[in-house]
Amino acid sequence: MESRRDRIHKKIRAKVSGTSACPRLAVYKSNTAIYAQLIDDDKAVTLASAKGTDASKVGAEIAKKAIAKKIEKVAFDRGGYIYTGKVRALAESARKLGLKF
Repeated sequence: MESRRDRIHKKIRAKVSGTSACPRLAVYKSNTAIYAQLIDDDKAVTLASAKGTDASKVGAEIAKKAIAKKIEKVAFDRGGYIYTGKVRALAESARKLGLKF
């Protein structure tokens, strides 16, 4: 049976897509860690990734990797999660370091 988060994520993915100029910043949460990836959906490649237990540190790390690859603008894919807590902390720390979304 499909979960509520999976249904929401399908709706988001129908609207959000990443390109080489504006990759998708995908977020995934497990019970122990939070993961972030910059994905170019046109070429189906991951440009950068970060993981950890502290969401703000993961957001800062993914932003630094994006800036190093000269990526300033991304499309945020919250993965079907509600925009609070860890997802919000990751997004805000990435914005502080210069990512635009």
